Amino acid sequence: MSLSILNNPFKNKGTAFTQEERHELGLEGLLPPYVQSLDEQVAQTFAQYQTKPTNLAKRQFLMEIFDENRVLFYKLFSEHVADFMPVVYDPTIADTIENYSRLFVDPQDAVFLSIDRPEDVTQALKNGADGRDIRLIVVTDAEGILGIGDWGTDGVDIAVGKLMVYTAAAGIDPAQVLPVVLDVGTNNQRLLDSPLYLGNRHQRVTGDRYNQFVDQFVTTAEELFPDLYLHFEDFGRDHAAELLNRYQDRYTVFNDDIQGTGIITLAAVLGALNISKQSLADQRYVCFGAGTAGAGIAKRVCDEYVQQGMSPEEARAHFYMVDKQGLLFADDPTLTPEQKPFARSRDEFDDPDSLTNLAAIVSAVHPTILVGTSTQPGTFTEAIVKDMAAHTDRPIIMPLSNPTKLAEATAEDLLNWTNGRALVATGIPAKDVTVNSTTYQIGQANNALVYPGLGLGVIAANATRLNDDMISAAAHSLGGLVDTSKPGAAILPPVTQLSQFSTTIAEAVVQSAIDQKMTKEPISNAKQAVANTKWSPEY
Repeated sequence: MSLSILNNPFKNKGTAFTQEERHELGLEGLLPPYVQSLDEQVAQTFAQYQTKPTNLAKRQFLMEIFDENRVLFYKLFSEHVADFMPVVYDPTIADTIENYSRLFVDPQDAVFLSIDRPEDVTQALKNGADGRDIRLIVVTDAEGILGIGDWGTDGVDIAVGKLMVYTAAAGIDPAQVLPVVLDVGTNNQRLLDSPLYLGNRHQRVTGDRYNQFVDQFVTTAEELFPDLYLHFEDFGRDHAAELLNRYQDRYTVFNDDIQGTGIITLAAVLGALNISKQSLADQRYVCFGAGTAGAGIAKRVCDEYVQQGMSPEEARAHFYMVDKQGLLFADDPTLTPEQKPFARSRDEFDDPDSLTNLAAIVSAVHPTILVGTSTQPGTFTEAIVKDMAAHTDRPIIMPLSNPTKLAEATAEDLLNWTNGRALVATGIPAKDVTVNSTTYQIGQANNALVYPGLGLGVIAANATRLNDDMISAAAHSLGGLVDTSKPGAAILPPVTQLSQFSTTIAEAVVQSAIDQKMTKEPISNAKQAVANTKWSPEY
């Protein structure tokens, strides 16, 4: 029993076990004699962390702490959120995924489900839960990881990292979460050729067999864990929206790439409009990059127009989607189902055949909002940005592609090119920018600002579904936190306040669920429901 306690990260306190606990648990002589407080452990661990030479080395060190002692890990994380976010999650997590099999040491409580062994799904999920009350699963098939694509089983790290942020940001109990990867193969030849690769060494399975496997996982997980909130992460373009549509009316599910990115971008738009004092109804929206994220964002922002009273047709008229072929037109046979609602008619334009590049489209449309999800670096050029800024006083510009090397523009360039008029959010952390003696703080449109609070709210409400009204409530609660009185204020609150505004978002989501009568049990007080659900890293 003594060694099992020390090897269980949910129960292990390490050097913080008191003398009485050491005697009771049979730990005498198995630890150094001095009893440390949690604060002493945190200080000592952070000092060790600071000696690590690279972000990848820092993350590897933090994962060792995670594997040994969850309370210590999350206490440390909670005290250094802004420092740790880019190390534990984006952008460093891309490096860990690309090196996952080579550096593999511990599965970190993840469940690996193989399409080649569907008969193991039920037992594997039971093994992973190990008797715990699982309330939240993040699942990926790792076909569309971040900006790096298909990483097969190695993409499990995205589910692990996402759950770490859920707990650090919103206080979701780490004993109630489970990371899952659906290994359906990989089309990444580098992995297939690597003798170290730990996943299935065959091409991705698609079609009916793929759909049956995903359905087997979903229905089994929902049966085993009846109060489950199921988060889909980094599924490929051909599957992400289809899976969300398939399950969102049956279960409490969420797709971060479609809905999460949409919520944070909508919150940024609302925050920017709070600063500019402009109306959403007066905006013209251009999205550069019309894949899963781009189309998902456009849908979420478009839905907000509808919720504010427009017809769907009127709302869609404000949107222009741009992909590799240029402006999306309705007669294009290659359009995805998610792109089709936003495709334009050629007869709207004098010379539609010329609208094959972003510069021509910006010149023709005069957008007030420009969002980049293209992963095409540097494509928001000075000429394009100045053209946009010539037709709107406070252009809202969001180069969201990440990691850093894929961003459409830098915040510094956008503010300099517009003489400080641009309202900017980026997909990666950005330093303050000073223009004409005003210092501008840059909002980070990172899904981590919103999905933890959203999840906490759904779990605290024990909501029967996650719907558009709850999502809108989350976006409004976040956008409403912008400090409009401060020159150079960011259009989104800073990561350093992540815990506080995650609670604000959660309370708004619970209240929405209460108002819609979508809680499994009656709830009278949203704030209390959230407070009762939050977990704190304490011994």
